[in-house]
Amino acid sequence: MSHSASSAPVSHPSEPDPSVPSWQWPEAVWRGHVEAVRAGRPLTPAGWPGGARVAVALSFDSDHETIPLRDGETSPGRLAQGEYGARVGAVRVLELLERRGVPATFFMPAVSALLHPEEVRQYAEEGHEVAVHGWIHERNTLLSAEDERTLISRALDTLTELTGTRPTGIRTPSWDFSDSTLRTILGLGFAYDSSLMADDEPYEVVAEGRATGLVEIPVDWIRDDAPYFTMDRYAGVRPYTRPRDVLEIWRDEFDAAYREGGVFQLTLHPHVIGHRSRLVILRELLDHIGGHPGVWYATHAQLAEAARAQLLPRTGSASPEGSR
Repeated sequence: MSHSASSAPVSHPSEPDPSVPSWQWPEAVWRGHVEAVRAGRPLTPAGWPGGARVAVALSFDSDHETIPLRDGETSPGRLAQGEYGARVGAVRVLELLERRGVPATFFMPAVSALLHPEEVRQYAEEGHEVAVHGWIHERNTLLSAEDERTLISRALDTLTELTGTRPTGIRTPSWDFSDSTLRTILGLGFAYDSSLMADDEPYEVVAEGRATGLVEIPVDWIRDDAPYFTMDRYAGVRPYTRPRDVLEIWRDEFDAAYREGGVFQLTLHPHVIGHRSRLVILRELLDHIGGHPGVWYATHAQLAEAARAQLLPRTGSASPEGSR
């Protein structure tokens, strides 16, 4: 895989004694965990391709049925919530993106792709990026290092076989990192990750004070549809924000990124944003963005490539292509 990050060894921080409260941990323990994975050099370029003022990176996590399956839930009612994402949500999302000429990145668990192979192929055929999102949206913090690597490797191979293109990016399921996740990502040669939240702008991931060469495209719950709209009666989770209020938040986020000349990154889910009243706000958000000059719509891979150029000597390299 081209432009892969360094696979330098990453060690585990010292594990605390579970019988010792955290306020009694020795410094080596709490410092080791804090410094295990950190934000390094900022990678926002002085200017975006084509002289654009802001980069807009839309992403969709096509989880579909994998959330209940991961938890061993096989109720048709629970699975139907995920099926909506494939049957209705993804169709609406793709139609909207096609009408606007906007590229996006679809992070898809391998099991979801195997359940809906025509869908993942359509993503690729229509010019969108397909990236890794685990095997079955597994909880990686509950896995051994070997199992985590096996599942991510299988997911990588599965998406490659289904789309004909080897993914260069990964978003860990639920944005979780185990003690082994970074080592696995580096070892498998991914060019970028999009799971961490240490900045609004792209940065290089640092492991125990050492640069890794891995580009991070940060996420945040503020720019995610799930916290605002998720409904799970068994877990007592209820939607708490009106779609119009969410639209206002996202418009404000974009406006700030535009003023700063940075990145506006959004994480959405076809089974969440794909409902009628929610797709309306995505359409209106794109209207708002489209009313600004100098917008570069990029896949996460294109954005990572622009960010990666900041790690190279200032001898000049070709700018990644995107759409504006």
